[in-house]
Parts: sequence; structure tokens; C-alpha cells
Amino acid sequence: MMAAILAFAADCLIGDPRSSLHPVVLMGNLISFFEGLLYHEEDSDRKKLVSGFVLMVCVLAVSCGVAEGILWLAALSGNIYVSVAVQAVFLSFMISPRNLAEAGREIRDYLLDGNLEMARFKVGWIVGRDTDKLTEGEATRATVETISENTVDGVISPLFYFFIGGLPLAVAYRAANTMDSMIGYKNDKYLFFGRAAARADDVWNYIPARLTGVMFVAAAFLLGLDWRGAWRMMRRDAAKHPSPNGGWTESTVAGALGIRLGGLNYYFGKPSFRTYMGDPVHELEARHISLAIRLMYTVTVMFLMLALAASWLLDCRSAGGFLL
Repeated sequence: MMAAILAFAADCLIGDPRSSLHPVVLMGNLISFFEGLLYHEEDSDRKKLVSGFVLMVCVLAVSCGVAEGILWLAALSGNIYVSVAVQAVFLSFMISPRNLAEAGREIRDYLLDGNLEMARFKVGWIVGRDTDKLTEGEATRATVETISENTVDGVISPLFYFFIGGLPLAVAYRAANTMDSMIGYKNDKYLFFGRAAARADDVWNYIPARLTGVMFVAAAFLLGLDWRGAWRMMRRDAAKHPSPNGGWTESTVAGALGIRLGGLNYYFGKPSFRTYMGDPVHELEARHISLAIRLMYTVTVMFLMLALAASWLLDCRSAGGFLL
């Protein structure tokens, strides 16, 4: 797990560089290539479903193969430190806590400065809903929801799959998540073609989302927030989210902060109501964005500590016992 700790440290210090050669950008290009090859508007719904499944398999195979190749090249050095460093560098591209925190803080600062127009504009970078008419509370809600849900997608899930399957599995997860973000939509074009990608992303995130929800409760306790409310809202509201996984983090964060998430959103001018999660003990304010970021970082450190402890226990067990 040393590579994971180094990857997190690198992300905290440097962040995620913007480059056309970024591995996730290259994944996106790969997905677009296969989409151009396999998607045909005139195909039947069944053929689109099969073609989307083929795209998913091809992208995962290529992504895993490249990750395995990188590890093989690193191993040729014969130096364990080189291998760890290479894994840390590439894993740092798979996680994005600093980017998530920076986006949240930028929106918070605009709200605190009273610049609602810029806050709306920046919220539009991180959500798919219409943002031009958001109130301060709605901009805060959208940001807190994004931080809560993306703690799974952008942080815990990649680390979870690195822990159980190394860099190739972490890269495979990021590829699956990128496919979902690109083609996993329920619109006319992707309803069938993107269905395999959308379902696969739900499966990939099933365990990490629930694990993150529980860790949010523990993080709320450590930060002096309402951990009882977090536990209560997770049990009461997690299943209300339209996603099988999103509610486990959003409801828990809502409970920890004493706020209510969900409600009326607009997409391309059309209203869409998302069931409420949490109780409105407090009015949504910019400070709740800061608290959501603190929860995200606390959960990340907690997961790394738990994974490190689990690795140590497994090493001790494989060595035939514990060293006192």
C-alpha cells in the first residue's frame, strides 16, 4: 500500500495535471475510437446493446493490458523502489481528491464573495443540471452532492480496487467509470449502446459506495459532526437515490451536516425531482462545502490507514504468524 500512500501524497501536493496525455484523457480517446467503430444509429436496439458490451470489453482489456505492460517494464529495472514509484505515479492519475476539493473551494469562495453568477458558472463544470438560475442554497447543494458522490468515484473506488487487484484493476475501474460518464446516459443515443457501461459502473461501485457511507459516519464522529444523524440518514434515505450507489454517500453527508440534499433540478429546461435526503436542520450555506471537503479528505485518510493495516495483517498471516 506504500504506492497508494505516495499517490495520495502526490495528488495533495501536485494535483491532477491537465494534459492531452493524461491516462484518463487517453481512456476517453480510446472509448471514442471504439464508439466510432461500433455505434451505428441505424442498428437495432439489440445490436446496439451487443455493440456497447463489445466496446466495454475492448476498453477494459486494452486498459488492463497497458497497466500490466507498465508494471512489466517497471519490473525490468529489478528495483522495488522503481516499481513502487511507477505504481504511485499512475495511481495518482486514477484519483482526484485535490481536483474535487479545489472545485468545491472555488465555488465556495464565489458564494462567500456574493458572486452568484460565477458560482453558477463553476457549478456547471461539475454537474450536468442547468445552473443559470440556481440560488445560493441550490449551488451549495449541487456542490455538496458532487463532492459526496465523487468521493466514491474519484477517490475510494480506485484505491479499493488497487488494494485488492493492484494497478491493473484500479485502471480498469477508472476506464469503467469513464465509460459510464461518456456513454452511460438514458437518452435516445445511449439508452441501449451505453447500458452495459452504466450497469458495469453500478457493479464496480457497489461495495466501495457502501464502505464509504460507513466511513463517512466515522469521519463525522472524528470531526465532531452529527455522526448519529449521518447513520440515521444513511439507513433511512440511502435507497431513495435514483442511483443504487449515490444515496449511500449523499444521505450520510446530509445527516452529518444537518442539511437536506435532493430536490428539484432542471436538465435542458426540463424539471426533474430527486427525492429528498436528510433533514433541513440547517439552511444550506457555503460553509457546508468546506465541511464536505473535510469529510472527503478524512474518509480518504481513513481508508488508506485501514488498507495499510489490512495489508500488514495479511503479510503477517502469510509469514505464519504475528511478530511481537
